[in-house]
Amino acid sequence: MTFQQTHVTVSLVSFTLITIYYVVSWLKMYLSEGLNSERIFTLWIVVIVAGIVLVIAGTILTTIVQAILYAIKTHSDKTERLVEDERDKLIGLKGNRIAYIAFSVGVFIAMLTFALGQPPLIMFSLIILFSLLAEIIENSMQLVYYRRGV
Repeated sequence: MTFQQTHVTVSLVSFTLITIYYVVSWLKMYLSEGLNSERIFTLWIVVIVAGIVLVIAGTILTTIVQAILYAIKTHSDKTERLVEDERDKLIGLKGNRIAYIAFSVGVFIAMLTFALGQPPLIMFSLIILFSLLAEIIENSMQLVYYRRGV
């Protein structure tokens, strides 16, 4: 598995776990006491910070582990060069396009809920949810493209 594939896999796993945490916490909050602005703002901050920290820490750890495994496998002191070629850039752009489409549909749905009389906290919660889902869709599609060899 190349560096790009492992990076995408780490991002996919991180954002899947964060999305599961967000949905479970949001539903628990909504069903028990309703939407409290202080608690939901705290949840949003936790989700955003966790997304940043998990992806950065995961990428650093997988890069270190890949370098160690490469050195063990090749019995060499030289590290593998991490080069992004045109194929990797094309796969990234295709994944971004699909993610933007998914996020745009999600924002439309969120705005529609607000237009139909739901509170603004639900609209903003849906925007956060669809941004997480768009990231998952982007990473999933990039892995599919890498497997296909597109």
